[in-house]
Amino acid sequence: MSLLSIVLKGGWIMLFIFIASIIAVTIIVDRILVIRKSKSNIPQFLVKIRGLLKKKDIDGALNYCMEERTPAANIVKKGLKKYHFGHERVKEAIESAGKQEITKLEKGLAVLATISGVAPLLGFLGTVTGMISAFMRIEDLQGAANPSDLAGGIWEALLTTAFGLAVGIIAYTFYNYLVNSINKLVLDMEIVSNDVVDIIEEVRGDQPRRPSGIE
Repeated sequence: MSLLSIVLKGGWIMLFIFIASIIAVTIIVDRILVIRKSKSNIPQFLVKIRGLLKKKDIDGALNYCMEERTPAANIVKKGLKKYHFGHERVKEAIESAGKQEITKLEKGLAVLATISGVAPLLGFLGTVTGMISAFMRIEDLQGAANPSDLAGGIWEALLTTAFGLAVGIIAYTFYNYLVNSINKLVLDMEIVSNDVVDIIEEVRGDQPRRPSGIE
């Protein structure tokens, strides 16, 4: 039995579940690709940026961030563009850019979370409506219905529950995976942001340089 025939036998509710599954798969694939592109070697990135900022080579640091094209690099780039306006403007720019990058990373996750909860409920709804139809069939036949008269309608109704649960489980599993992956990226961005802000503050001489050997 093909997937299309299963969807058709499940009724109109199955159609909604099928559409939800397509949306979920689209979001999952898109977010996985975005997360992969967003990963970077944070220690190496910080070493390079720290070296350029120590030399006050702002243009070099900007060019390096443009080459990286990761969320962390984008945040640093936005902050460095405000370098000549002072430490506070740099900090504000980095915080604003950080919020924007997090929003980009989390795009579609709310929809995926909704699908993970709604798909099983749609499945149960399909089963209930299918059972109602089966009992209506019994009434029409005045109680003389054979098992064969009901079996087809019942198993078709149960398809919606199975399909809805499958979509919900897959969507929920990948939602948690994506959230954890994004949280790791956000932590990396926070580390980079704090380090860059401290370096810029030190380079600009906004506060005394800490003695060497003190962490």
